[in-house]
Amino acid sequence: MQQDRPGTTSTRRVVLMGAGALGATAVLAACGTDSSGSNPNGSDFADNPIPAGSTAADGSTSGGAGGTVLVAAAKVAVGGGVILDDLVVTQPTAGTYKAFSNICTHQQCKVSEVKNGSIVCRCHNSLFSINDGAPSSGPASTPLSETKVELDGDNVVTAA
Repeated sequence: MQQDRPGTTSTRRVVLMGAGALGATAVLAACGTDSSGSNPNGSDFADNPIPAGSTAADGSTSGGAGGTVLVAAAKVAVGGGVILDDLVVTQPTAGTYKAFSNICTHQQCKVSEVKNGSIVCRCHNSLFSINDGAPSSGPASTPLSETKVELDGDNVVTAA
């Protein structure tokens, strides 16, 4: 004779019924469609992709000619520049954009600012031209390495 233990039979039964319900739910969900979109198969698609160099709603960017968006052109002052994570983007003359490594060639300090037409490294007071990255004073004797950039719409992007 089996001893009647409360909860044992119902626990097994509940587990088996729950597993069956979970499987049925998965099957029904796979067959269903999302009625919130306009595409009849339930998965919306973008029939108008974001323009090259623009920022999508999710914050991602796309460079048109294959480049990566570095900075909005409006943020780079004529005769000045912007220091980014890995680069310094400059605008020596209106509409001309350049990009250089932001690591000083003297002792690999990060440059600290762009001022008076120069990229400044405060570690040992080296100055580099915003035109070509060449050192103009200080102990640095090697130019900053250049990355080719171009204007794509309203953004400065890496050139292909």
